[in-house]
Amino acid sequence: MPETPPPADAGPPRGVTVLVPVKPPARGKSRLAGLPDEERRELAAAFALDTVAAALATPSVEHVLAVTDDFRFAAELAQAGCTVLPDGAGEDLNATLAQAAAEAGRRWPGTVPVALCADLPALRPEHLGGFLAAWDGRGPAFVPDALGTGTTAYAAPLAVFDPRFGAGSREAHLAAGARELAGPWPGLRQDVDDAGDLGRALVLGVGPRTARAAGR
Repeated sequence: MPETPPPADAGPPRGVTVLVPVKPPARGKSRLAGLPDEERRELAAAFALDTVAAALATPSVEHVLAVTDDFRFAAELAQAGCTVLPDGAGEDLNATLAQAAAEAGRRWPGTVPVALCADLPALRPEHLGGFLAAWDGRGPAFVPDALGTGTTAYAAPLAVFDPRFGAGSREAHLAAGARELAGPWPGLRQDVDDAGDLGRALVLGVGPRTARAAGR
């Protein structure tokens, strides 16, 4: 059972750095079947830009550190306000996040790393802020995806930061001792892997870039 969020006066941890791993848009969202390659690329880029915009607008977030090997898209992410790093771990998402967390700690001593998926176009600052306030910095915690099998956000103090993203990540995080937190944060839970997910995100209300890319 997901934990009930703590009272409203608990408050989020201070000095949060959000870590966002971003696949090159040209390779992203291959499961959006039936769409031309260019439209898939535009949607993948829009998802990431709307996600980081919501993170940057969250009051308790001090930095957003995006990790990508797409140097052209890196410029867009930097223009949006992110600090951008090249991906030094290739296809190993958890290693990428561990390296990003270590780099965040080096750049901003005392920062608290929070990993966030890059495909959350319906994310709002109050959703991410609600999770951070519910977590309150007490050991590892995560948010399950809308299907209840995956993970969209993971937070832990730097010393114990050990994400388990991938197939069955909800169970993997629980097995590793992370607390599951699921509050009224629909945009934080609705990641987009296929056309059905995109439809559900559009119903929730997506950011401006995704709305344009989806023709809304």
